[in-house]
Amino acid sequence: MKRIVTGALALALLATAAPALADIKIGAVVSETGPASSLGDPEAKTIRMMVEELNAKGGIKGEKAKLVLYDDGGDPSKAKTFATRLVEDDGVVAMVGGTTTGTSLAILAVAEESKVPFISLAGAIEIIDPVKPFTFKTPHTDRMACQKIFDDMKARGLTKIGLISGTDGFGASMRAQCIAVAKTSGIEIVADETYGPKDADMTPQLTNIRNKPGIQAVLNTGFGQGPATITRNYAQLGITLPLYQSHGVASNAFIELSGAKNAEGVRLPGTALLVGELLDPKDPQKPVVLAYKASFEKAANAPVSTFGGYAHDAMRILTEALNKAPSAKPAAIRDAIESTNGLVGTTGTYNYSKTDHLGLDLSAFRMLEISNGGWKLVK
Repeated sequence: MKRIVTGALALALLATAAPALADIKIGAVVSETGPASSLGDPEAKTIRMMVEELNAKGGIKGEKAKLVLYDDGGDPSKAKTFATRLVEDDGVVAMVGGTTTGTSLAILAVAEESKVPFISLAGAIEIIDPVKPFTFKTPHTDRMACQKIFDDMKARGLTKIGLISGTDGFGASMRAQCIAVAKTSGIEIVADETYGPKDADMTPQLTNIRNKPGIQAVLNTGFGQGPATITRNYAQLGITLPLYQSHGVASNAFIELSGAKNAEGVRLPGTALLVGELLDPKDPQKPVVLAYKASFEKAANAPVSTFGGYAHDAMRILTEALNKAPSAKPAAIRDAIESTNGLVGTTGTYNYSKTDHLGLDLSAFRMLEISNGGWKLVK
């Protein structure tokens, strides 16, 4: 006798045959290509690697994480379009990315309007100040970089400086922050020059700075190709004043673009990631830094970079939040991110709160100096 399957029974059978859990969709928008690719490429590689590792360990509460990643090429308009697509079409529960200040500001506009949590990988302070309900970030702010640099300058007796800045979002923001910080830091800015993102020669601006009476050091606020060009021009002009760069170029790629000989002695604030082997064995960041470095370099067959580290920390923060949130709803995830406390990353130890969506203090910055084609800690 044939068995008759009723409609209700058929639905029950289908329900037991179907997967019990759905994938958790995580969105990312980074500048994998374009002028900021030296930052965005290691970010993209890190995000993909960490999602693969996460799923290999069982995912999130037994659910697989599905990554939807778009390359904005460094274009804020494309970043906003892709962020909108992630929210409206792809149905992601959270977003990571925003390689540059410009792309981050474009993405956060979408995140805040749609109320989907977003962890930025860019440096400008305006990303998280004032605090926005659904936006967080992992890199130190440009204001903190100014403070760290000026502290080092004063320790060396350098108080009269020349400032040269990129006109891009990051360079302009950090210039404004450094000018503000200088007023209360005992630093006098006696020269103030700028350059465009496509400028290939900064010798006129550097010559103007060098000719200012009493100048003792030079600080460049910028990222991408410009700082490397400045470093080469600086050497070509034979300027011997101490040269400082921003944390926006804290990577081996900057040394390669500048030329190790030209970059010798350049100082900048950076993360523990670039000097992991030099850290004290008791430093809580050391095992985290070395583990990420080993994993990334094996997976990518390329040196680790600060910018990949920002993505690593963002994914760690998001993964922890997804695991402790009571549901995969964006609002619940946002609340879980905001409650992050004592999470040790490659950039520092994060302690978010309702009034602090950066979660780092100045102690997380390390003052680094380029020496013999590599990095050393400035004591």
